[in-house]
Amino acid sequence: MMSKSIKGTALVTGASSGIGATYAKRLARRGYDLLLVARDQQRLDDLAKALAQENGVRVEVLRADLTREADLALIEQRLRDDEAISLLVNNAGIALNGTLAEADPAKVGALINLNILALTRLSSVAAASFGAREQGAIVNVASVVALIPEMFNAVYSASKAYVLSLSQTMQSELGPRGVRVQAVLPGVTRTEIWERSGIDEASLPVEMIMEVGDMVDAALAGFDQGEVVTIPSLPDADDWARFVGARAKLGPNLSHSRPAERYRITG
Repeated sequence: MMSKSIKGTALVTGASSGIGATYAKRLARRGYDLLLVARDQQRLDDLAKALAQENGVRVEVLRADLTREADLALIEQRLRDDEAISLLVNNAGIALNGTLAEADPAKVGALINLNILALTRLSSVAAASFGAREQGAIVNVASVVALIPEMFNAVYSASKAYVLSLSQTMQSELGPRGVRVQAVLPGVTRTEIWERSGIDEASLPVEMIMEVGDMVDAALAGFDQGEVVTIPSLPDADDWARFVGARAKLGPNLSHSRPAERYRITG
């Protein structure tokens, strides 16, 4: 019988392809046991078999659609009960194409349920479980459109801005309790999300597209360096440091009790 990994188990959502599957491969190499969650049972089974054989780790799969209440509740319960889980990778997500005025309400609801609600509920359970043990880590996959929302679909961009904000707040709450939180903000990454959202990848400038392996490797390098926010495509980390500095400088000016001078009506 295979012994449990000393690193614990990494629970990865959206693990059957793309970013999630690549995270699973990299984490297996690092010696994590895996709990892989996605909707595609066959792909999960094939990936689990390969990773277990190649890396000598335990790999379990749970087929789940996180937009369904019963499936989401099942994963939440596993997070509560399984003390071997030491890392949660919230990767599952969907995208939309087109304007908000043209959007299908059902598709908008599905995106919000997966990108925001499911991620929040799993993060909440992990925060409670990991915080009680004073160890563990949560990785939330957002997007660079959290910072440049004008470049993409309104609902998708807003959902990723939510993930970034949630992750930053969680780190401030959980850091003192020994739990790490990282938000990963990929740029355009070569995965199936584009086809599924109705976007022709060929229409995107080739210099903008990052290979998924490079993206995950950069995200994990940021994790190893203790970054709270990792932007895999950012050439100069000082750009982010300056952005954070400007935000901190702006903060005290946002809470004055009187209107700013430029808004005051005189005469």
